[in-house]
Amino acid sequence: MAFDDVNVAAERPTMPALMKGWRRRCPKCGNGPLLSGYLKVRDTCPVCREELYHHRADDGPAYLTILIVAHLMAPVMHVAFVRFRPEPLILFTILAVGCVGLSLYLLPRLKGMIVGFQWARYMHGFSRV
Repeated sequence: MAFDDVNVAAERPTMPALMKGWRRRCPKCGNGPLLSGYLKVRDTCPVCREELYHHRADDGPAYLTILIVAHLMAPVMHVAFVRFRPEPLILFTILAVGCVGLSLYLLPRLKGMIVGFQWARYMHGFSRV
């Protein structure tokens, strides 16, 4: 068996790891919870014992959340203002609740996806061994 054959056999599929991360589950087994709190990643999976403390999600989930929320809410704000002309305080209240709610929903899911991506690509200490 050649060296390249070993690396090909050890590849982890990225899309299933991303989907498990979206569901906030362990990227390896998909059963154990990935997070121990709202954003705290567990050190190990309680089901399969995969080490998860290697992740380096840092500010990535926050940047992606801001990017997605801004691209979704800006057109909503424009259409609502042009079409309905609500009072500014009403428009602000509705958009503020929408932005906060969407941000709180997306942030842990995007963090799970980033951890799953790092696990699938053997990044930051998620070794092949």
